[in-house]
Amino acid sequence: MKILVHDYAGHPFQVDLSRELASRGHQVTHAYFHGDHGPKGRLHRSSSDPVGLSFQGVSLPRPYDKASFVKRRFDDVAYGKGVAHLILSLRPDLVISGNTPTEAQSAIVKASRTSDASFVFWVQDFYSIAVSKLLRKKMGAVGSAIGGYYRFLERGQFASSDAIVVITDSFADVAKNWVTRKDKIFTIENWGTLNEIAPLPKNNDWARHHGLADTFNFLYSGTLALKHNPQLLVDLAKEVKGRANVIVVSQGVGVAQLERAKQKDSIDNLILLPLQPFADLPNVLATSDVTVATIEPEAGMFSVPSKVQSYFCAERAVLLAAPAENLASQVVRKNGAGLVVDPIDKAGFLRSALQLLEDDALRVGAAESGRKFALNNYDVTRVADRFETVFQYAIRARDARKGTS
Repeated sequence: MKILVHDYAGHPFQVDLSRELASRGHQVTHAYFHGDHGPKGRLHRSSSDPVGLSFQGVSLPRPYDKASFVKRRFDDVAYGKGVAHLILSLRPDLVISGNTPTEAQSAIVKASRTSDASFVFWVQDFYSIAVSKLLRKKMGAVGSAIGGYYRFLERGQFASSDAIVVITDSFADVAKNWVTRKDKIFTIENWGTLNEIAPLPKNNDWARHHGLADTFNFLYSGTLALKHNPQLLVDLAKEVKGRANVIVVSQGVGVAQLERAKQKDSIDNLILLPLQPFADLPNVLATSDVTVATIEPEAGMFSVPSKVQSYFCAERAVLLAAPAENLASQVVRKNGAGLVVDPIDKAGFLRSALQLLEDDALRVGAAESGRKFALNNYDVTRVADRFETVFQYAIRARDARKGTS
């Protein structure tokens, strides 16, 4: 098939899927937002890549401003038109799109229909629910009304999709309330890129370059957005000052808060670094003794922190602040891959951090358990098999729709 894989964020595991699909003979274009500064996978061809794989970054004429809701809304619309233009020019057999702002996704769904492509909605989070919760918190009734508009749009996109992939069964429960055909919803959990991230020694080139090879390091790697709580990282740095570093390799609105706190309170063990090239990520993760992830209570049901999968691949213990119902919490707890606390339990978070700092056996055992889970669940060939099943369903659904139109 001729497939357009659109992942707005350009995350590593989506790129992993595109490479695997291309290796099976599909002609795959992997599209992403070139102006998004979040963590990226290997978004360029190498000599070992299959001939049917290509990459297409979609750009905007001005820098994307996440801090301004109004500017962001217009940029999302413009971005959707850019991806729609790509679809209409490529005319793929199938489009799968995820991690995409709601108004941009509307244009992508419409272009897929216009070009007669099957459309698969890859639900990484419920964007409209996130917007509703965040805007209601900031703007009250007005924010709630805006959120209602986005839920209306997203429901319409679900209805227009030939198939829907959700990353957790809890998402499937929501999706089933939004569609009439329940059988078009498939659960495929996210995975880590085992082909790209392997356990490495802590004393590596990257660690030595930053003077971190001989210190105990808590590490947060990835976007620090509205649905995360930067204050927990500030509190952690204060708690372990003199004993450990808290390294934050990140970008996002939360980084500015960390910079202010570091300067104001002279937190010299809070080490702030920009996102690193993907090729350096294995060494970055290896520099840690404990990896850290957070997700706010109101985000627990509509978002899953994908950085945890990379932590598992790197064989590092996880300290996770997330609601109990979040998929990442369930996986970490069930597999003994680290410690999980409620995101509003600051005291519990700091106690768990100290426990991992002081208990070598706990830390090593958790790291090994996370790696074992990754080895047993992150085989991209099995993942791609499941996606191909979804694609076959979507093609049949498109053909049936055409036959009745």
